[in-house]
Amino acid sequence: MNVPLSSALSGISAANERLRASAANIANLAAGNLDRPSVEPNQVDKVPGREINPANEVVEQQSAAYAFVANLKVLQTQLNTTGALLDIKA
Repeated sequence: MNVPLSSALSGISAANERLRASAANIANLAAGNLDRPSVEPNQVDKVPGREINPANEVVEQQSAAYAFVANLKVLQTQLNTTGALLDIKA
């Protein structure tokens, strides 16, 4: 697998995980759990649990959705470019 393709797929996976974590935070809010697990790119220094703020979670979900779409566009561009190059070579 080439690097741009794997980078786009990795970004899609990260955005999906951010959205999942934020949805879990909203679900925990309804259950009365005030611990806020978060997805950090580097889990070496874990941040202590923070209080869940629904407004922050909505922003996090929108941000994850934009990142997901952006990575899909990168993937689409990469596949279109590869297809065009194969058409030229054929």
